[in-house]
Amino acid sequence: MNASRKPSKQDDKPWRPLADRMRPQHADAVVGQRHLLGPGKPLTGLLNADPLHSAILWGPPGTGKTTLARLVAHSAQARFIAFSAVMSGVKDIRQAVEIAKNNRDEYDEATVLFLDEVHRFNKAQQDAFLPWVENGTLIFIGATTENPSFELNNALLSRARVYVLKPLSLDDLATLLNRALADKDFGLASKFSCAKAELELLALAADGDARRALNLLELAAGLAESTDSNTITEVQVGEVISGGVRRFDRGGDIFYDQISALHKSVRGSDPDASLYWFARMLDGGCDPLYVARRLVRMASEDIGNADPRALRIALDAWETYDRLGSPEGELALAQAVVFLACAAKSNAVYKALSAASKDARSLGSREVPERLRNAPTKLAKQLGHGQGYRYAHNEPDQFAAGENYFPDDMQPKHYYQPVDAGLELQIGEKLARLRAANRKAEQSSSKSEEQDSA
Repeated sequence: MNASRKPSKQDDKPWRPLADRMRPQHADAVVGQRHLLGPGKPLTGLLNADPLHSAILWGPPGTGKTTLARLVAHSAQARFIAFSAVMSGVKDIRQAVEIAKNNRDEYDEATVLFLDEVHRFNKAQQDAFLPWVENGTLIFIGATTENPSFELNNALLSRARVYVLKPLSLDDLATLLNRALADKDFGLASKFSCAKAELELLALAADGDARRALNLLELAAGLAESTDSNTITEVQVGEVISGGVRRFDRGGDIFYDQISALHKSVRGSDPDASLYWFARMLDGGCDPLYVARRLVRMASEDIGNADPRALRIALDAWETYDRLGSPEGELALAQAVVFLACAAKSNAVYKALSAASKDARSLGSREVPERLRNAPTKLAKQLGHGQGYRYAHNEPDQFAAGENYFPDDMQPKHYYQPVDAGLELQIGEKLARLRAANRKAEQSSSKSEEQDSA
């Protein structure tokens, strides 16, 4: 646990990373998060201690969560206690509470407790904060890269406002890099220079992460220094950015956001965007077999009988990847992605199954009509199973017009409504003919019953 009176800039040390040395010491120096900072913006009030309140800072790495927490404490002239959920537990919380109590009683000062990776605390550990946050002993600020709605308990969320931080833009990252190059006290101004084009490459490779941007700049400066040069070259930048990986968390929000984007691009019939998100997921390290399974789902949910080939192509792509692996099998998955995106679309089967499932759950266990029951034994036949059943193949056009296949005490329904696209256009026309024949047979049956009763 790290406790200090106020956050203050330490003396420059050779072992301190550039990203730490360049950490902003006042709110005006913060780069990015314009949606939260500035006049009238929600986070500005917290930074000005107006009012001072507990908060959850949710965003990707390198977006300023730790910096903002330190600035809140500095602005409020509060004691700042920081620790990480990875290496801490309830014992550390109790110790922090005792420090906060003493600080309140002896110095009449507030205490800001900053917990990094708060999502790694279990429910019991999170509950340990509640009474002290409730009575104001602690101003709690938690930092997380995971969705608080899933990872934090409701009691803690009700006591803290959630602020969503965004990845830094290329312009924001360029501003940080230029600031580091110009800073004479803690940056690289006394030693190195870097052209605009090379800075843009570093910003692009940082992928929205300020810490990564400054780390890459420091590595490139180290390479320049090893050649007794004070100019960071394109070759040196190329060396440090090689092998970079885009944001992807294999199971967190970014993972599900990207598969959602892929699914919606396929549904929206955009093969180019579909390929982009497919490539993004592969680039981030997603298991291609996971994508294969989702493609099969898309083939049924969003294409269905509008083009039944889609399901077979998705399954074939899955099998091909299973046999070939990467990178050869990835091309088969890409082929399936493009075909599914370009295929005619229908969610008629998906909607029909949802409606039928709802009725199956809500209408009770209705009896199977005797004419539709199986009659494999003599007893079943004696009980009347199968009697009155009309064998469709013996009927004109292989269709028993007027027959009802629903339970006798249930109103027949049309769950399946084909769309006017692809093969379902023809399916819809056929169903319209068959349903018209049903109506005609029912009308004829009603007239016969009326005549018989007369």
